[in-house]
Amino acid sequence: MNELDCAVCQTQLHGYLDQELDPATAAQVTAHLSTCAECAQLHEQAKLLKVSVKRHVPYYPAPAAWAASVFAADKPEPRFIQRWQKWLAPAFSAAALALALVLYVATPGSEQPLIDEAVSSHVRSLMGEHLNDVVSSDRHTVKPWFTGKLDFSPPVFDYTAQGFPLLGGRLDYLQHQTTAALSYGHAKHIINLFILPTNEADQAVQSHSVRGFNVVSWQAAHMRFVLVSDVEKGELEVLGQLLRAQ
Repeated sequence: MNELDCAVCQTQLHGYLDQELDPATAAQVTAHLSTCAECAQLHEQAKLLKVSVKRHVPYYPAPAAWAASVFAADKPEPRFIQRWQKWLAPAFSAAALALALVLYVATPGSEQPLIDEAVSSHVRSLMGEHLNDVVSSDRHTVKPWFTGKLDFSPPVFDYTAQGFPLLGGRLDYLQHQTTAALSYGHAKHIINLFILPTNEADQAVQSHSVRGFNVVSWQAAHMRFVLVSDVEKGELEVLGQLLRAQ
């Protein structure tokens, strides 16, 4: 099997998501995504876009009169139908993609896309050496490391005494912006805390369960906080309470 490079793989992503590729090509894309973090991230973003469009775009059935006029008794010749499909299908596809992009950008406050992205980033962080760019339990080492790498200052605290030792931090990318990611340990589990700025008002704590992972999120002081882990929901909420008490 010939391996795909990134350029070829990225041209195949939408066909891969829509299950339009032949089995051999689909297998090549799957193999490439399992080893390439950049293409895997683009695949996750495209998948989230598809889910967001399905969830939010309104569906309007065609008026009966319009449908009747299209399927009138005098049916056009097959050659004309083929020509019509050839020219208009790309236009409809482009219009649909434009609508999807507008909708996706116009609804940044929707919580679910952020939660889905955070869970995907949590999973990727557990693969190989992706967990931390700076490894330390000293907040005075981790917090300065972010200086100059972000346009905001994320709060960094260690909760070793409470059973949640700080392990380190890294840069991540959520909601089209660079994000601070802190990692904590708890009873052999890894917890990721994602922090990113927002102009939205404070929001109360919300708990979610996504693909087998527990998620606790809230907004405060113009920052969004998202905790993700496979620890018990109650334990994750305890860490959230500690963070909000600072």
